[in-house]
Amino acid sequence: MTGVIEDGMFHPRAGLGSDIAAGDPVPVSDVTLLPPVVPGKFIGLWNNFKAAAEKGGHEHPTHPLWFFKADTSLSGPGAEVELPDSAGRVIFEGELGIVIGQTCKTVSPEEAQQAIFGYTCINDMTSLDILNADPSFPQWTRSKSFDGFGVVGPVIETDLEWQDVTVTVLVNGRERQSYPASDMILPPAHIVSLLSQDMTLNPGDLIACGTSLGARPVKAGMEVEVVIEGIGGLSVMLVAPSEA
Repeated sequence: MTGVIEDGMFHPRAGLGSDIAAGDPVPVSDVTLLPPVVPGKFIGLWNNFKAAAEKGGHEHPTHPLWFFKADTSLSGPGAEVELPDSAGRVIFEGELGIVIGQTCKTVSPEEAQQAIFGYTCINDMTSLDILNADPSFPQWTRSKSFDGFGVVGPVIETDLEWQDVTVTVLVNGRERQSYPASDMILPPAHIVSLLSQDMTLNPGDLIACGTSLGARPVKAGMEVEVVIEGIGGLSVMLVAPSEA
C-alpha cells in the first residue's frame, strides 16, 4: 500500500504520486513501514563526492559511474539484514536517494529536474571482500546485491532542498558518518539527465547518489541508522545468518 503521511496519519493512495484515495486514513503508529518504493531499476553511483575523490586521488567524473543493485537487495525501515559469511567484510554507505516520477529518455537537466518525484534515505551496504576479490574485475553488482543490502526509506520527501541537507549515519547510536549533500560532484538533475542518455528511466526507478568519507565496516549485532533532516531516520539491525 502506498500513501501520504501527514499530521501523524497515513493516507492510502491509488499509486505512487496519486491523489486518488485508496481507503480511510489510519494512524502512522498502526502502520508497518516497508520501503517507500519498489524500483524497477536500483542504480548506485561511485565517486560522486569531492571530499572522497580528493582523499582517494580520483578525478571528478563527467558522467555517472554507476552499477545496479538486485531488486532482492531491497529492505526497509526496521528490517533485520543478514550478513552472510560469504560476504566477508561489509561496510555501510549512507546516501541520498533520488526517486524518479516521470519516464525520461535523453532529457536536459531542466527536464530531469521535473522528472524527480522526491528523495529518500539509502544505506548502500557493500561487501568489500567480494568487490575486490578478483583483481581483473571489480564486482560492483555482486558485492552490493546480497539480500537486504539496499536499505531504503523511511519515506519519499517530495519537497526537499537537497543541497541544504547533511547525510549522517549512526552505528549503535554513535555518529560514524556525516557529510553535506552539497559536496556532490554531479548534482541530482545532472545525474538523471546523464543517466537518461544511457537508458530510459521510469517512474519508481531509484538512484543512490553515492557516499562520501566515513563509510566503515560493521558486523552482526549493530544497529545502523541513516538520518537526513527533512526525510527522517532509516534504521536496520544487522544479524548473523543463524539469527535471520
